[in-house]
Formats: sequence, structure tokens, C-alpha cells
Amino acid sequence: MEIDITSFITGTDTWAFSGSIATHGANAGPNTWNAAKDQASREPLLNTEDELNAMLDWARETGAWDAGERASWSKEEINAMFIQLIAGDMRECGMDDCDLEDFDWAGYEARASEGQISGNIFKADDGRIFYAFN
Repeated sequence: MEIDITSFITGTDTWAFSGSIATHGANAGPNTWNAAKDQASREPLLNTEDELNAMLDWARETGAWDAGERASWSKEEINAMFIQLIAGDMRECGMDDCDLEDFDWAGYEARASEGQISGNIFKADDGRIFYAFN
């Protein structure tokens, strides 16, 4: 499934949603989670059951949360998790630290094909940017 994230990554400062103690201070975890939940309540990116289930499937596949935990998540929390996933992937490849008009998409694709980065974000021919759940 592919989710259009264009307006999110072009209109939102994603720095607040993902980081470590080194970049965001001692309360990095709670602060980035709360920022993602606030953003998710204002502008959810996952709106259909299929989209929400794609994120839940991703969470299941990581093995980090059991079925009970995943079942307890609200739509806001699922969206917040997705926001953090996007922001983390952007940080991983340096997309968060540049003007997207100047971003090296060919280099990104090469690094993804070499297994250096996740490569779940892509730019379509029409200029829109998507996140792909595999």
C-alpha cells in the first residue's frame, strides 16, 4: 500500500517527531511521541481501515508489539506511529535536513537498492511523495 505523504513532508517540520537523547535531550522518547500524537490528532495521514491496517501489519512484522498491544491502539496512536516512522526514515537518509526540491532521489534509490537505507519513501512522476508499505 502506498500513502501520499506529500503535504506532510513538504508542510511540516518533521524534526519534532523523531530523534534520540543526543538530538532531542533526556525526554526524547516522550517528547517525540507526544508531538506525533498532537500532529496525528490535527492531520491524520491514515484515514481508511486499509491504511490503518497497513500500519498495524508493519507493527506486527517488526515483532515489537504483541497482538493485545496493537489492538489497544487508537487511530490517533496508529497515525502517530506512522508519523514517527516517516520522520525516522527521513532522518535516516538526510531528507529531513535539506530542501526537498534539491533532494537527490537517484542517490536515495541507489542507497536503498544497496540496503543502506529503508527506501520506503518515493517520489512519483507527478511530484507527489509517497510512503510504501511492502
